[in-house]
Amino acid sequence: MALSDILAVDLLSLSITRLFIHTYLSNKHLSPLAAVSLLILSLLLAFPAQAEQSNKTTQTQNRAKLSDVQQAIAKQESNIFDTNKQRSNLEQQLKTDDLAIAKVAKAINKIEVELSNTQVKITTLAKEKKQLTLAKQQQERLLAQQLRAAYTTGQHDYLKLLLNQDQSDKIQRTISYYQYLNQARTKEIDKFQATIAKLLQVSTEHQGQVEYLKQLKVEQLQQGTQLRSSKSQRSKTLSKLSRRLLSSQQQLNKLKAEEDNLNQALNKLAEIIQAEIDLTGLSKLKRKLSWPVKGRMLHRFGTRKQGYLKWKGVLITAPISRQVQTIHNGTVLFSDWLKGYGLLTVIDHGNGYMSLYAHNQTLLKSVGDRVETGEPIALVGQSGGQEQSGLYFEIRHRGKALNPKLWCK
Repeated sequence: MALSDILAVDLLSLSITRLFIHTYLSNKHLSPLAAVSLLILSLLLAFPAQAEQSNKTTQTQNRAKLSDVQQAIAKQESNIFDTNKQRSNLEQQLKTDDLAIAKVAKAINKIEVELSNTQVKITTLAKEKKQLTLAKQQQERLLAQQLRAAYTTGQHDYLKLLLNQDQSDKIQRTISYYQYLNQARTKEIDKFQATIAKLLQVSTEHQGQVEYLKQLKVEQLQQGTQLRSSKSQRSKTLSKLSRRLLSSQQQLNKLKAEEDNLNQALNKLAEIIQAEIDLTGLSKLKRKLSWPVKGRMLHRFGTRKQGYLKWKGVLITAPISRQVQTIHNGTVLFSDWLKGYGLLTVIDHGNGYMSLYAHNQTLLKSVGDRVETGEPIALVGQSGGQEQSGLYFEIRHRGKALNPKLWCK
């Protein structure tokens, strides 16, 4: 209660008391009972006034406190809204960064494949060129021998042989020999010409592949620069996200929302799956499949993730750009970015079985592609906001998550 309020109440009480004393002194014929009644009445008149004044002051204070609390709540809600909006914007930026990295990484992977194939072609052409050069040299020697033989037997021309009637048998043998030499020489000349043409073709192709190899290396350097730039941008985004710290409950809600999002996506995929006769599922392949990537198991199936949430798959640490291979043949159902999982590939293996590969750097297959056991489908990354590179891997049957360790050896 304020000091002014207290003084006002005290003055009111003093006035009523004075009134009682004046009334009592001016009317000496009042009985003691009437005097006591008059005193009680004066007090009753004073206390309600004091109590009413006190209640009004308390209500004013409470209203002020309530107003302060409401303002604090409104400010906190505004801060939470702004934080969520900023996180949403940053998560969208993270998606953009991940997709930019994926595009460049896919281009680099394609270049590396082309480099490898080109190098093999160059090696093969070099061997063929060497063999053709040796064949050319051998044919040159053979032609030289034939020319020397023709020169040695060429002392008698056809006209002198035909006019010489004394040695008809010898003439016939010599003519036949000439024809044989001419046919052999013509054949070798044709072979020699073919060898020269093939050698020229191989040499030209070899030189073209060498130039293409140089071009690929230049493009590889350019893509490498772009990749570093995209990774730098992603690091900045992650740094901003890390500054928007979430409470344990907020983190739990975030993970639950991401898991529900994944389940909804998988349920939709399950509805559109068309059964393929040659996809027999994984039921008979327990302990027979290979892991999709080599690495250390960071999180195991069924262990605590956050609050009551548990891991429904495994998280395997592995270096960036290591190949991710499908565990069994199937058809690609999903190949895109999904919040919380980054670049994700889902493969249908038939009979309700699916395998899921998340946090990739880039995806090598598109929706509808048929993949065979052990075929590369992605490259290890850290998309989806992961600080450490690795692969998140799940096996599901009719929507239920299964322990991958029961299938992979």
